[in-house]
Amino acid sequence: MNKMTHGRVPRGLVSVRADGGAQPDVKALVEGLNKAFADFRAEHTQQLEEVKKGNADALQALKVDNINADISRLQAAVDAANTQMAAFQMGGGGAADSVADAEYTSAFRAHFRKGEVQASLNKGVADEGGYLAPVEWDRSITDRLVIVSDMRQLANVQPCSGAGLTKLYNMGGTASGWVGEEDARPQTGTGQFKSLGFGWGEIYANPAATQQLLDDSEINLEAWLAGEVEQEFAKQEGSAFFSGNGVNKPFGILTYVEGGANAAKHPFGAIKAVNSGEAAAITSDGIIDLIYELPSAFTANAKFSMNRKTQGTVRKLKDGQGNYLWQPSLVAGQPATLGGFPVQDVAAMPDVAANATAMLFGDFKQTYTVYDRVGVRVLRDPFTNKPFVQFYTTKRVGGGVHNPEPMRALKIAAAV
Repeated sequence: MNKMTHGRVPRGLVSVRADGGAQPDVKALVEGLNKAFADFRAEHTQQLEEVKKGNADALQALKVDNINADISRLQAAVDAANTQMAAFQMGGGGAADSVADAEYTSAFRAHFRKGEVQASLNKGVADEGGYLAPVEWDRSITDRLVIVSDMRQLANVQPCSGAGLTKLYNMGGTASGWVGEEDARPQTGTGQFKSLGFGWGEIYANPAATQQLLDDSEINLEAWLAGEVEQEFAKQEGSAFFSGNGVNKPFGILTYVEGGANAAKHPFGAIKAVNSGEAAAITSDGIIDLIYELPSAFTANAKFSMNRKTQGTVRKLKDGQGNYLWQPSLVAGQPATLGGFPVQDVAAMPDVAANATAMLFGDFKQTYTVYDRVGVRVLRDPFTNKPFVQFYTTKRVGGGVHNPEPMRALKIAAAV
């Protein structure tokens, strides 16, 4: 099995071009995944039986762990393929016949290659030293981030035109009462409001290319620059959306959990934490408690988020009837489930360790919002690093918890 980086599909299993031109063979992946999980169940059950007899076998334990790792890789490949197909269906393929403003796009490409500034480039904010990217190019970056940025798949994403955003919350307090037909109606209490701000920052990348590369008419410059920028943007965003401190970056969702740095920030309180049930470990009871701690009003679109290492741990857990709580994707387009709810692989989530928040469960779209300042800006610099042409690319991004109530966190119990 080839090594796979997060958010990427292993070579040989799926072949998907950046422009969305090929479709992944998800059916074959799902079939392989289910076969691997069947092998895992058989070997893990045998391992448990031997442990009960006092015959722990290190080689069999290693075999179980290797199969478990294969399941993780296959499930990640299925998830990545499903996400790529979803992004393609949303219109992120970047087909040439979908250009909404051909004149402006052509001028933008000319500016990339030669630095030629035409009148049609004067859209957006030219006097700031950059040019607002064409709609098609801007969307290509955003759609590619959907593939590699976990929170952009999970949360609500809202464009903004200003430098910041503040949201008002109704804290209640409006009073009422029962009265008779002729009783006086004195004035009642009035509801109170509180405001909440969100962390903002600017992420950037500064890729470079030689002028000869830019002169090559076969190069798709939009796809090239998107590929250069996406990894840096996704890396910075992925970390900030989960653990960011709000200083020139978004507030991370984990900081709002009880005991976190922003536990007291939201007017509605912190994200409630559920104990895992065992010191430095996860138990079946802990996961079931987490599921039933979430109010039923938020379970329709609830899902788990955890990293692949944690998935390898919970994959071994069973309920009281001996059924595994984790189940693989059964058909193309469906994720793995835990306790009947979808599981999202999130690299930014912590590992299982004492006092760590190793798992989130709830409706992310009702909990967290990513705020995008409309437009990606590019400054073409052919002078600083000759013979390279640098493209200083920036984007302002904010984020934070807009409602902690639809989310719960699994807090790993402290070691004794």
